[in-house]
Amino acid sequence: MAAASEALETQMKVASAPRRILVREVNWLGDLTMSLPALAAIRQAFPAAHLAVLVRSALAGFFDAAPWVDEVITFSVGRGFEGIRDRFALVRRIRAGNFDLAVLFPRSLDSALSVALSGVPERVGVAAQGRGLLLSRRVRLRSNRSDSHQSTYWLELVRAGVGANGPTPEIRLDPPEGARHAMGKRLAAAGWQPGRTLIALAAAAAYGPAKEWPADHYAALVSLLADRFAADSVLVGTAAERQRCEGIAAASGRRAIVMAGQTTVGELIAMLSLCDGFAGNDSGPMHLAAALGIPTCAIFGSTNPVRTGPIGPRVRILSKALDCSPCLARRCRFGHYNCLREIAPHEVVQALQELGLRETKR
Repeated sequence: MAAASEALETQMKVASAPRRILVREVNWLGDLTMSLPALAAIRQAFPAAHLAVLVRSALAGFFDAAPWVDEVITFSVGRGFEGIRDRFALVRRIRAGNFDLAVLFPRSLDSALSVALSGVPERVGVAAQGRGLLLSRRVRLRSNRSDSHQSTYWLELVRAGVGANGPTPEIRLDPPEGARHAMGKRLAAAGWQPGRTLIALAAAAAYGPAKEWPADHYAALVSLLADRFAADSVLVGTAAERQRCEGIAAASGRRAIVMAGQTTVGELIAMLSLCDGFAGNDSGPMHLAAALGIPTCAIFGSTNPVRTGPIGPRVRILSKALDCSPCLARRCRFGHYNCLREIAPHEVVQALQELGLRETKR
């Protein structure tokens, strides 16, 4: 890890243990999950401090499953005049928190500006996008981005910037029991029989079709899971992905519950915690499933599993080592998407079985 991402410059070390820490979190669900080791490293380094996170409103429910975070401050920024008003409101809210240390996980100028205007005396972040003057501790990181996992980037930031140098914490999401019970009732109302094997499928990806395993493969997988494990499938994702999920459910001819667009982030975590396994594209739900510790089969096409693979104790990554992969493109420049098509449904079934999913004999 140290070889993959080395701190080159830090203005100063923490002179004394901070009392109130604010961490400006990242803006995407998968990145948020991958940043958890760094956030936990701060908690581990400063166990007596009040630890708050600043995160987009849509992602706030994520921290319901991280009870060691003391406070969640949410924000959303509109456009035009409304956006200006929102930014000033955010500055006032940060100032009211009386934080003595802020750690900025994003590299953006905007994230540093809000914290600097709020008057937090110690502001730690990567020197990028011309924001160096807004930081009191500028950290420069040298990282081979294709050969090191994204999580190491934030870990090296907190190690170099605030001295959080303990061992890498083991992370596992822990949703509240009340949320699990509520999602169990919703699934039962949708047709799932509690006690019956349940597999979550994330069949879409916001990045583009080069991350999406073919819909007909997913339909075949739903059928195979029903035959091999007597399993129901639940398709998860965003509202924009619901139509694709409904098409897969209909084509499978089996029991497949579509919950895409029907859950908040917190509800999604609770629902995934009830599942016996997960299979899906490189996506936010994939990272959540892995962090929950359920058997997770991750299907990679154009993206690099070395860089953004899921972190967890029960993970299997399926990826074809084609000459053109990983290309990191949103669409296949050849039009064949063979890096995805050549991964067969039975390979996913086998991976889940090797991860501990038990075959059910009828």
